[in-house]
Amino acid sequence: MSQKRSGVKTLAANAIVMALYIVLSLVLPFSSGAIQFRLSESLNHLVVFNRKLLWGVLGGVIVYNLLFGFGPLDVLFGGGQTLLALALTASLHKVVPNIKMRLALNVLFFTASMFLIAIMLTITAELPFWMTFGTTALSEFIIMSISAPIMYWINKTVRIEEQV
Repeated sequence: MSQKRSGVKTLAANAIVMALYIVLSLVLPFSSGAIQFRLSESLNHLVVFNRKLLWGVLGGVIVYNLLFGFGPLDVLFGGGQTLLALALTASLHKVVPNIKMRLALNVLFFTASMFLIAIMLTITAELPFWMTFGTTALSEFIIMSISAPIMYWINKTVRIEEQV
């Protein structure tokens, strides 16, 4: 496949992931605030299988937060939190060859990085930091833990790493 065609395929895949993130974020009523259950967060696991999909997930977070979140600060903090966790996960591809281990580390990266969301909610909604960090980290841990084996199974069928 030519490099130009490969680039178009990657761009198209990221656009689809971005749109899917936004739609999945709108499915559940608790996609913003101190307790967040974004079904779309399961897409964070795509980067475990294919680092090229980082930009689609990040773009989805930024657009959703801009349109439906807490505005520019949510874009900054939510985008920063997502970029931080995804970059850590993407950096593991060659260091940690075991996919299940990368999935587990991805769950931990996203859970721990929720401190950025807690800071943002402390600023924008005047919520107490530690309670907010506890609830956002717990809700992130739950959705990421539930979705990890599902995404692993999907990858067994679809082979995400070979698609882009």
